[in-house]
Amino acid sequence: MGKFEMPVMEEKTMGDLEEGLLLHGTWGPQLETAIPAERKARRAVYYKIMFYSALLVLVCYHQLAYARPAATTTQVTGLPQYVLDYAPIVYLDTAEAYFPADMNAQIANTHPTVNLTSIPNPPSPLSVHNLDTLNTFGNNGLNVFLTSNLDVTKTPNWLLGVVPDSTGKTSNASSCAIITTDHGNGLVDAFYMYFYAYNQGNTVLSHELGDHIGDWEHNMVRFQDGKPQAVWYSQHGNGEAFTYAAVEKNGIRPVSYSAKGSHGNYAIVGKHDHTIPDLNLPEGLIVDYTSKGMKWDPTLNAYFYTFDPSSTKFTGLNNSPVGAMAYKGKWGDDQYLDSDPRQPGSFFGFKKFVAGPTGPGDKQLNRKREVLKIAFSVLSWKRWEEWKVGADV
Repeated sequence: MGKFEMPVMEEKTMGDLEEGLLLHGTWGPQLETAIPAERKARRAVYYKIMFYSALLVLVCYHQLAYARPAATTTQVTGLPQYVLDYAPIVYLDTAEAYFPADMNAQIANTHPTVNLTSIPNPPSPLSVHNLDTLNTFGNNGLNVFLTSNLDVTKTPNWLLGVVPDSTGKTSNASSCAIITTDHGNGLVDAFYMYFYAYNQGNTVLSHELGDHIGDWEHNMVRFQDGKPQAVWYSQHGNGEAFTYAAVEKNGIRPVSYSAKGSHGNYAIVGKHDHTIPDLNLPEGLIVDYTSKGMKWDPTLNAYFYTFDPSSTKFTGLNNSPVGAMAYKGKWGDDQYLDSDPRQPGSFFGFKKFVAGPTGPGDKQLNRKREVLKIAFSVLSWKRWEEWKVGADV
């Protein structure tokens, strides 16, 4: 042969190379027509993959953001499902030492007294089923106290409550009562009553004040035609409320932050001064502290009830014991006398140990009025609380 001749091949663009459409071998007329068709086909497949991938992402996001979560507990006959679907999630403070407690354990570790004196021959054994039999003593039960069997200053184990597990459940501890009041015309109030064995009071100028045995706090969600309208947060005998749209949520469930020790409920984390009743400021003399610590789902081990405003009677659902709700007395010790070694001296008239609280039946379960007030709690850096939905408290 003469000169070595290189075969002449049709020049292809870098774009073709990048798209991986070039084949090994000889270029011919068939290839010239096949390349554009193959390129179009591959691009069509590519665009379809991208479209359906984006669609799948949007569907998954919608499901996570807006779908109603599965009920937190088995459906309860007589209880509207939305009461469970919109039940608050509670976050305990990171430094909490007194966790949600079992109602039966509280009864088992106490004995009934009137005027600091044990009731002779009380019904035995007492339990959540027959606790209301104590209403036959002490002014129809109003003066009855469930007094600790052990010295509470020694911090017996039952006062510490039960730490929620990884699911948020207080295992083997019924620490919540869910009560609904139907006002008619689609207006329903759902009360989520939280029970703790001990309330640790606030520290004021190195003095711990307001401790008591037994502690009932609650959230209330007001529904209209099954839709949540407002959320109430109990705080030291009163509280505050917000529109449902304004509060933080876990899915569709409102978030409630339980204050360290005192267990007052708040819509946000941080400091909450309550020196002046109904005035919630970030700083002050008597301050609650909330943070996003351990999660507690009160619905996972709760009792369920309806409340009839006209008769003031409870009806137990899902075999829930009515005795604990109908009991009119206190869920802890009476205030210790000044002569009691457990009671330090007064601080400007305030005591370290005060009387235990009444139960859910005394928490104004028939709330009719709505009072709009100016509020002082900051929901975010730039948004102030819009509403304060009051009640007959």
